[in-house]
Amino acid sequence: MTIATSEETAFDSKGKWMVLLAAFMGWMFDGLEMGLFPLVARPAIAELVGVDQARAGMWMSVVYAVFLVGAACGGLIFGWLGDRIGRVRAMVWSVLVYSIFSGLCGFSQAPWQLAILRFMASLGMGGEWSLGVALVMEVWPNKHRPILAGLIGAASNVGFLLIAFVGLALARVINELHLWLSAAGLPQTWVDALVRNSAWRLLLFLGAVPALLTFFIRIFVPESKRWQHAAKTSPKNRIADIFTPNLAPLTIFGTCLAAVALLGTWGSVQWIPPWASKLAEDTHYHTPKIAAPWAQIWSGFGAVVGCILAACTAQWTSRRWTYFGLALLSLASCQYLFRTHMPFGAYYLFWVFIVGGITAAFYGWLPLYLPELFPTRVRATGQGFAFNIGRILAAVGVLYGGQLLDAFGKDYARMCSWISLVYVLGLFIIWLGPETKNRPLPE
Repeated sequence: MTIATSEETAFDSKGKWMVLLAAFMGWMFDGLEMGLFPLVARPAIAELVGVDQARAGMWMSVVYAVFLVGAACGGLIFGWLGDRIGRVRAMVWSVLVYSIFSGLCGFSQAPWQLAILRFMASLGMGGEWSLGVALVMEVWPNKHRPILAGLIGAASNVGFLLIAFVGLALARVINELHLWLSAAGLPQTWVDALVRNSAWRLLLFLGAVPALLTFFIRIFVPESKRWQHAAKTSPKNRIADIFTPNLAPLTIFGTCLAAVALLGTWGSVQWIPPWASKLAEDTHYHTPKIAAPWAQIWSGFGAVVGCILAACTAQWTSRRWTYFGLALLSLASCQYLFRTHMPFGAYYLFWVFIVGGITAAFYGWLPLYLPELFPTRVRATGQGFAFNIGRILAAVGVLYGGQLLDAFGKDYARMCSWISLVYVLGLFIIWLGPETKNRPLPE
């Protein structure tokens, strides 16, 4: 049996679009899950640690870090599962895991409970990324892969943006919401708990919504014919296969590329919403409760644009020069934002938009480049490992960042300016790997 000579005939038109729609929605909800905690971090941790506010910074960094570690483990587990039982079946399970446990986060009564539930949710989130990338890249023809990679990165940031709008709307109607819930007959203790501290529990409950996506995936999304062919003609995949002599250097290289981007994002840029909230309070901004949602909105808008532009630029120029340019621009823009003492306002949000766009652009580049490193039989495992083990390295940086935050007296900008120096490494690492532009996906 051979794969069809024309990639356009590998799937009918409807099947391809169902795959893209399901993957886009999955990545969008991934972004929604990632955007939840930065939005509620300060009020949630403040409530859960109680009188021990000195440890708030430590617990914030712990929750960020365990989320990254869980996503790394999930990328490996579900990536392997996707290579073993199929992309679609594994995707259903990954979405269920991250939606159920994200919703359960709203019941947390202690910071350690929140950390464990975020870890469990991130297992599914990390898996969905690698499965969706593999499925879309295998179903669609090579000529469409640059714009598809941009959409992959943009999709998660649409979710990041969406939850910010929800948070902004909730902040504006929180008083009315209290009255509505009381009028609905809920016990007053429940109502008070739901709306207390910017209604962070209600936002986390929204994390369970993606579970509905699994019904669509199971009914309408077809399996990758490339995977079906590889499953019939190749031996069963093992995680160890990505460490064979010919693939191990590429696995390590891809992990390092992802780690630079992830540490820059999670060690600095993801702290912008709580930093904006504190900045608005310190400068007596008239509505500090909406500062974090607005910062996340502008960062999300920039990220959507940046992801699409990065993937297209990688096709117009080259994979390596694009990554180099992103690392250089990320370094410069982060240093300016975090080292310039500007008050919360329009100019500050403009630079949040710029930084959000440039630093998130890596997530439009990585879905294009990582699948080009691995053959079909181990593609989900390889790219899932590279992207998500990068999250473990980023988690170490996030924990260190939490210590810096406490050491710097809750000075978010100073901490972020130091962590964002990681982009210097990206300027050099990219030249150690291959240029894959105009090459077909390895079979």
